[in-house]
Amino acid sequence: MILSQERGFLKSQEAFGVLCDSVLRAGKEGQRLDQVERELFAQLMELGRTLMQEFVDRAGDGDAGATQKGADGTTLHRSAEPHPRRYLSIFGELTIARWVYARRVGQKIELAPLDQKLGLPASDFSYVLQDWQQRMCLQESIHESVSSLRELLGVAPSVRAAEVMNQQMAERASTFRYEQPRPPADEEEQILVVTADGKGVPMRRPLEERVRTSPRRGKGEKANKKQMAYVGAVYSIAPFPRSADDVVDELRRRERSADRPTPQHKQVWVEMTTRDEAEGCTGQETLFVELAVACHERNPKRRKDLVCLMDGEKGLWAARQEWIKGAIEILDLLHVLERLWAVAHCFHPEKSREAEDFVNHRLRMLLEGKVGYVLGGLRRLLTTCRLTAERRRTINGCIRYYDNNRDRMKYDEYLAAGYPIGSGVAEGACRHVVKDRMEQTGMRWTTNGAQAMLHLRAIYLNGDWGSYQNYRIEAEQAALYGHTAA
Repeated sequence: MILSQERGFLKSQEAFGVLCDSVLRAGKEGQRLDQVERELFAQLMELGRTLMQEFVDRAGDGDAGATQKGADGTTLHRSAEPHPRRYLSIFGELTIARWVYARRVGQKIELAPLDQKLGLPASDFSYVLQDWQQRMCLQESIHESVSSLRELLGVAPSVRAAEVMNQQMAERASTFRYEQPRPPADEEEQILVVTADGKGVPMRRPLEERVRTSPRRGKGEKANKKQMAYVGAVYSIAPFPRSADDVVDELRRRERSADRPTPQHKQVWVEMTTRDEAEGCTGQETLFVELAVACHERNPKRRKDLVCLMDGEKGLWAARQEWIKGAIEILDLLHVLERLWAVAHCFHPEKSREAEDFVNHRLRMLLEGKVGYVLGGLRRLLTTCRLTAERRRTINGCIRYYDNNRDRMKYDEYLAAGYPIGSGVAEGACRHVVKDRMEQTGMRWTTNGAQAMLHLRAIYLNGDWGSYQNYRIEAEQAALYGHTAA
């Protein structure tokens, strides 16, 4: 055995010598640097696979005697011959031959000493390969990520295996979030902000809905259905007092104020709404429970100003009132502004100076706390101007929106206190976490697949990917072997 192991390392040393010779030869032949780079990479990959195999061979074959005691004290018998196991690493595929133990020949393997010694994963894919594959899956389609990995390394799981890997990797995401320590108190700011929004995810239709009797869709029938993904975030931020003129000037120039403070320790969560919500919490409820826990952990003594900043969706505000008590409610100014622009275009052409003046005048009044004046003026326009039915609906919709959220539009007070009044964090999270990945061309999701992908994307975008990989590996090793392998 020792002689064979030494021969193996001598083989690796010879391969390294060949690699060095190829570099010298490339220099004499005047090869381009990129050609040398590609050849080196291929040779190093093969050398890495050889060294990995040598490491495995030196670990032995897992023969611990004719019998062993199982976890429950049952006598386990050694297999009649070594069982080979496939292991796909980033360097290529290895075959690991080892003795295994079961209660009887042919029954389920209950003990594999070499697996435990090496800390092998539950699947055939190395933890490093799983990490790299799923990093790529978070950015592009699973099919494209598999193709990209195979192009780079020459090895990759199948598309189906990558899909299963994604869901298995996300199984411990919720537990991981709950076990994370809260941010250090000296790194937090005075205002704690919670924000939430919803974004539809295109879903795969059930088989019975995909089979149509007619070759064309009926009137109003859409190509796909969507289910809501609810995105929430919690962060702290320093007060930033400003005037109505400051905000109007910033919006007019479409620039971010250089003095605006930066959100601290922003944490994003995403929860899907399932088709059958009768069996448990909706995605919205699950999200707000998590947000409430985060708010409590980051503000246990209620010394911070707690602000809830969202758009006008009634369901979100109802969930806030149930789960996050005592928060100062602020209606997102950007949604207020969108409706004001829609009204302006009922009277003036788009991109016209008149439309801009119309909006800026009323926006300044809103920011000064004069919501009643704006509402009165909009109602007068309805009675004094001749308008089409569509334009009347637009103006009425704006009036209802402002009237229903009037208590959340005390912008003069919010600006004086230095509170944020725009939910750019939630809007950005909906776009970045959900839309950029879940609505790529032709994508359709199952609920489980969508939830797994969104959980992993949230962890990745929160900057916790490396910590989560360590966490889930240690948890899987403990489940497989009772402890983390060396």
